[in-house]
Amino acid sequence: MRKSFDGLSALVSAMPDHDPLDGAAYIFTNKRRNRIKLLVWDGDGFWIFYKRLEKGTFQVSYDLRSQSALQWSYDQLVMILSGIDVGSVKRRIRYKRPQTQ
Repeated sequence: MRKSFDGLSALVSAMPDHDPLDGAAYIFTNKRRNRIKLLVWDGDGFWIFYKRLEKGTFQVSYDLRSQSALQWSYDQLVMILSGIDVGSVKRRIRYKRPQTQ
């Protein structure tokens, strides 16, 4: 968790098909998962959001050996940051506009 703007953006750039300037939020956790950093490009500069839990851990489910990226929705990210177990949440049906390409 020592890396800052340049170090985190270099980690993102090293992953295939990822660009730190694409506007996505890139999430990094420590081994104990009690600290989390988000790297976000807002169009003219980077933001780093950092949160340290005094008690408990973040529920981040990924395989550290695979080094692959996950995609979370904004809602999932907010739930994870708030300590809600995303796996046990039952979502109600809502309208979702079809994506245009």
